[in-house]
Amino acid sequence: MGNCQAIDAAALVIQHPSGKIERLYWPISVSEVMRTNPGHYVSLIIPLPVSGDQENQDQIKTVQFTRVKLLRPSDTLTLGHAYRLVTTQEVMKVIRAKKYAKLKRQQQAESVDENKSQLQASPEMKRSTDCEAEKKSSMENDCKVSPPHLLLVS
Repeated sequence: MGNCQAIDAAALVIQHPSGKIERLYWPISVSEVMRTNPGHYVSLIIPLPVSGDQENQDQIKTVQFTRVKLLRPSDTLTLGHAYRLVTTQEVMKVIRAKKYAKLKRQQQAESVDENKSQLQASPEMKRSTDCEAEKKSSMENDCKVSPPHLLLVS
């Protein structure tokens, strides 16, 4: 009677996107799993440490994970770990999202740098922009309009 747990620990679990769970009792290479499941990558599920509060509240047996690490085809799946098959579309979606987030962070950093440089600008710079504004308003006053398509400046 209590020997079932020892057998389960000596197995590796592969979760398919469809929900199917496959248990293997021997190590297998990632490339072999990818060959049998074309269009999928193999990822290692890294579980979260569960606090005591969550154990009492949640009686449902679910696997929580924070990170999913994609494995190389040369890696080997080892006993006692859980793995998940991830579709190529899911991987590409995550890669695009990471690139977008990185680009957004870079743009925010550049805008912060520009704001800092504008704040550090010398008072002469501010005076020159004030002078330019005065020149522009005086030029508008000096302009005379003859025909609608011509603008003469005196």
